[in-house]
Amino acid sequence: MNATLRRFNHPAALVREFEHWVVLIRPVQPTPLSCVIAARADVNSLGELEAAAGAQLPAEIAGFEAAVRRVAPAVRFNYLALMMVDPNPHFHAIPRYAAALSLDGIECRDTDFPRPVDVLRGLEIDAATLDRWRALLADRWTR
Repeated sequence: MNATLRRFNHPAALVREFEHWVVLIRPVQPTPLSCVIAARADVNSLGELEAAAGAQLPAEIAGFEAAVRRVAPAVRFNYLALMMVDPNPHFHAIPRYAAALSLDGIECRDTDFPRPVDVLRGLEIDAATLDRWRALLADRWTR
């Protein structure tokens, strides 16, 4: 397991896993249902990934977007591949919401919409809520 997977709490945070990628619920939720799509490979740049990993990524992103939309009315998705702190290839997958929503009894607003999201600022939710959101996404993932 690479350092990025450990840092994002794999396997406890696991939503879905595939041959080359894993999807983890993001510990800091800038918007509800934010995840990390992380490569399994222990490499330090996107360019070092096997071609098969690159070929698999669009299907996994489509699955993520569909699962989120089965739960909440995301109108856009932002994907950030920053890799400044966590060295292995990964994308912060951030659903974007034009209107306020209620999820699991929590009222949420995407206060940055339609501007870029602040990935360091998160919603005030507890660990139990985060795990319920993780399980909800896993349950709604049909691909």
